[in-house]
Amino acid sequence: MRSLIGIKEIRFEGNIPMSARRFPPPWTVEEQERWFAVRDRDGQQLAYVYFDDPRAAARPLTRDEARRIAANIAKLPGFLSK
Repeated sequence: MRSLIGIKEIRFEGNIPMSARRFPPPWTVEEQERWFAVRDRDGQQLAYVYFDDPRAAARPLTRDEARRIAANIAKLPGFLSK
């Protein structure tokens, strides 16, 4: 592995057993007041996707855009196991 500024390159080997994963599937999406939270099977929050935030410096995501992004994040364990 090559090191770039002290960080080693990490390679994914597709045959990692489910019990060895740090964030066990299935991942779910929960809607909150202004964001969607992606959680693993144990309830650990993995990602927040905010929408309609008036404090955002740039144009905020719509609710539908944020929902689709959160849903795609929740699908990642399935893609990695193939």
